[in-house]
Amino acid sequence: MLITNASQLLTLAGGPQRGPDLGRLGIIENGAALVRAGRIAAVGTTPELRYAFPDEPGYDAGGMVVMPGFVDPHTHTVFAGDRAFEFEMRLQGKSYLEIMAAGGGIISTVQATRAASLETLKAETRARLRRMLRNGTTTAEVKTGYGLETQAELLQMQAILELDAEGPMELAPTFLGAHAVPARYKDDPAGYTTLVCKEMLPEVLAWWQQRAPGKPLPFVDVFCETGAFDLAQTRRILQTARNLGFPLKVHADEFDNLGGAGLAVELGAASADHLVKTSPAEIEALGKSDTVAVALPCTPFGLAEPHYTPAQAILAAGGVLAIASDLNPGTAWCENMQFALALACRYLRLTPAQAIAAATINAAAAIGRAEQIGSLEPGKQADLLILSVSDHRQLGYRFGGNLVARVMKNGEFIS
Repeated sequence: MLITNASQLLTLAGGPQRGPDLGRLGIIENGAALVRAGRIAAVGTTPELRYAFPDEPGYDAGGMVVMPGFVDPHTHTVFAGDRAFEFEMRLQGKSYLEIMAAGGGIISTVQATRAASLETLKAETRARLRRMLRNGTTTAEVKTGYGLETQAELLQMQAILELDAEGPMELAPTFLGAHAVPARYKDDPAGYTTLVCKEMLPEVLAWWQQRAPGKPLPFVDVFCETGAFDLAQTRRILQTARNLGFPLKVHADEFDNLGGAGLAVELGAASADHLVKTSPAEIEALGKSDTVAVALPCTPFGLAEPHYTPAQAILAAGGVLAIASDLNPGTAWCENMQFALALACRYLRLTPAQAIAAATINAAAAIGRAEQIGSLEPGKQADLLILSVSDHRQLGYRFGGNLVARVMKNGEFIS
């Protein structure tokens, strides 16, 4: 298929974008893209590609923007139930940490998820994935973390694998057994840390090698935060995971600066996520590393918190900045990356071009897939969007709706 007459073809060519380089869209005006065997075969202007491929079946983009599909590099999409009652509690003045201390928060979703069957988990998650896809997300990272016991965590991982195989959404799995300390270990977080290291991680490895032979191992993530896992516990879990061969991610500095971002850099994690209270020294370290700084603007918005990721400081330090939805039932039930872009423009002070790059090629780097997705370059997967507007700046400027007219995944239009 030869897609022609794009007002702006956003190629995002050249790999992940660091620091002040963020926002390089590689715009081809009156652009065209040749798609063959599920991949991008060529890009150029419409006259160039029509001349080069005169017999190729065509699709007229009608003067609209054509761009890579969004990559959402941080979600908690597999869960059961909801926490609408907590939203009401927050409006009555209770903080997130107060709700957690009272047995709410993550533990509430753990109870609902443990009680759900595999088919229930898949059905509820499938509906969310379809809505994400309609809003332009073609690849998403998805975490476990609402089981907090080995078999419940593996059930979530099974749901992720089966939904990924089912498609069309492509899923990057992450094991987050260290999402919270479960109720039975409330007074013994060190004991639960030992359980994660000595039982869960080895069992996840053995399970994965049996169920998904040949596939890259999932990421291992830890919620390094007050009320969850301290820095020493986080280090122990991540070092154990790394020794077993798992790639790493870290939740860090959402509410307090415990040193998780610096640990992520030290251990070579693919990303450090949240980064609201990150220290200047750790920002400098991120800027000199390949660890992607993932901002989750929907989360402080969902919590009505005034503080967001210091994106400008991260860019000034030369860091690789990405944005994600943090889709989860407690703080950010957002299935639309376009809204994450709108928040990033307002609260992280990104331009629309910077937000687009952070949600495509840099987001792909945050899940280790920048060589396959995140840009429209020959050889990459043909994951692309046709918007209903002719100027990319409408993304970020407009919010609350859906500017995606068509979604292509692996060379096939799916919506």
